[in-house]
Amino acid sequence: MDGTVLVADDDRTIRTVLTQALTRAGCKVHATSSLVTLMRWVDEGKGDLVISDVMMPDGNGLDMLPKISDKRPGLPVIVISAQNTIMTAIQATEADAYDYLPKPFDLPDLMKRAARALELKRRAPVTKAPSVGAGDDQHDDLPLVGRTASMQALYRLVARVMNADLPVLVTGESGTGKSLIARAIHDFSDRRTLPFVTVTASDLDSAEGAQLVLARAKDGSILFDEIGDFDDVAQGRIVRLLDSLGDGAPRVMATSQKDLAERMEAGQFRQDLFYRLSGVTITVPALRERVDDIPLLAEHFLARAERDGLPPRRFAPGAMEMIRAYSWPGNVRQLENTVRRLTVTAPVEVIGKPEVEAVLGNQPEIEPLMGAGDGEKLSASVAKHLKRYFDLHGGVLPPPGLYARILREVELPLIEIALDATGGNQAKCADLLGINRNTLRKKITDLDIRVTRRRKLM
Repeated sequence: MDGTVLVADDDRTIRTVLTQALTRAGCKVHATSSLVTLMRWVDEGKGDLVISDVMMPDGNGLDMLPKISDKRPGLPVIVISAQNTIMTAIQATEADAYDYLPKPFDLPDLMKRAARALELKRRAPVTKAPSVGAGDDQHDDLPLVGRTASMQALYRLVARVMNADLPVLVTGESGTGKSLIARAIHDFSDRRTLPFVTVTASDLDSAEGAQLVLARAKDGSILFDEIGDFDDVAQGRIVRLLDSLGDGAPRVMATSQKDLAERMEAGQFRQDLFYRLSGVTITVPALRERVDDIPLLAEHFLARAERDGLPPRRFAPGAMEMIRAYSWPGNVRQLENTVRRLTVTAPVEVIGKPEVEAVLGNQPEIEPLMGAGDGEKLSASVAKHLKRYFDLHGGVLPPPGLYARILREVELPLIEIALDATGGNQAKCADLLGINRNTLRKKITDLDIRVTRRRKLM
């Protein structure tokens, strides 16, 4: 790596770590805790790359990006921020940042991005992206909050595709915020002042429904909501609608909680429509797949409830741990409704474990059965129960021998059900399981399984 890097961060530890890493990689480094100093260096023509924090003692790093671009066109800027929301990622992209990384960042990843930025600087200048217009502050309240790697990757993808002339398919379980992602893409794009039309299956019941949708959308955005639920007739009308689009046509997006590829293979979804919609696919992770974001979202919903006039509330540590450990099959929507209910019903300011237990005790804890293959569903279920098993030990490791105990817990019902399905025929059962018959006999003995011969089911 070769070049001069300007580092601006008010955290001395981060400045030291970046200075040492970049110096070892062959770069010259100027580090500061002041945006004023950073801009002076930029004015003096110093630096081939800028790495800057957002919240600085003397200003906002994002506000400096247009100035840097005006003074030094082509000077790449990597933004690092502890503000882990989609707004930060989009504002960084719109303000002409080369890249965006959340804190805490992975140092090797940052070094790779810095190397690419320096190489880009040597080859060609960065083109300036259009800036977001006034009136966008209303989106600060979007509950697209998360510091996990999956959410940060989603933020960056949204920022990249919002002005791309490609259809977007947003997939994910119910309650993850798929339509919210689609709306954010529209609201932060160049089409933000144009209509955003959400289309359901009922809107296409009539032959002229597609043309009415097109007339409403003009050259804004069309969202086909839960398109996996559309019947063959509606799907055909969408295909004809998309084929008729020309220049100045609306942007097309769709959401689906169903696996469209599986439905297509099963003959339940049109192949031509699938490929027309999947220009860019954005997968929204389930809440149980980003557990570290649950406290952030819960605090966000508490703050929102307070702004709506409900009494101020906060969670006791034990209550928050219980919320983290819950599986949330209804995802973010279920979490929001639960937090709001707790805000209304909790008799005291600090919400404790009893209040959370009273609410979650009446809600399902099963994993939703959509979108993934059977193996993935089983894996998610096992992971959920294993996490709870560890949580029950209160931060202390479980007794030794966990591996053997877990395997026994899985083997026992698997062999019992397989024996039941094959009518107790051990040869058939061994073949079904894909193991040697002698191995099966040993496991039957070791696990103390009772074998009863009867008419087989399969």
